[in-house]
Amino acid sequence: MWFDRLLQGILDTLLMVGVSSLIALLAGIPLAVILVTSGKGGIYEAPNLNRALGAFVNLFRSIPFLILMVALIPFTRLIVGTTYGVWAAVVPLTIAATPFFARIAEVSLREVDHGLIEAAQAMGCRRWHIVWHVLLPEALPGIVGGFTITLVTMINSSAMAGAIGAGGLGDIAYRYGYQRFDSQIMLTVIVLLVILVAAIQLGGDRLARVLNKR
Repeated sequence: MWFDRLLQGILDTLLMVGVSSLIALLAGIPLAVILVTSGKGGIYEAPNLNRALGAFVNLFRSIPFLILMVALIPFTRLIVGTTYGVWAAVVPLTIAATPFFARIAEVSLREVDHGLIEAAQAMGCRRWHIVWHVLLPEALPGIVGGFTITLVTMINSSAMAGAIGAGGLGDIAYRYGYQRFDSQIMLTVIVLLVILVAAIQLGGDRLARVLNKR
């Protein structure tokens, strides 16, 4: 019985984090590219857009996840039709993770040697070619490393979401560990979360090293 419950908690956590991280990846990279290319000296320089987008990203990054999750309850209900369960957690997890990952990816993109960009411009490359064939490939190891950090952060947040009804390992730890004062359940959930985080970190680090051609 407990094995089935823990297995379901792991699957729920992976579902929450998997769907949210995929959306954060697909939205965060374009967001980071816009932040980099629209800044001062960027290939699509647009200071007003850059400032507005930067302020928007900073706003959501500055809100603690628990507060953000509660504040988004009406929006979550509108999107998924409920504020309880795994899919209800996907909405705040995605909104919290996307600006977080975008800022990390932005740092990696800004670290690309500007000489490479200038060389591509001198060769007559179009701006979108520079983004696709210079910026993104050169920044890829850093982006992978940043996405790994984002995944680890999302697992922590999913445990917090689980504690207020989103399901997953956090829900098991809260309902069966904390509320029933069962330290064995709490310890088991902690061990599972540590293993999950360690596996993601190890896999992400190895992939980043493989992609790093410098």
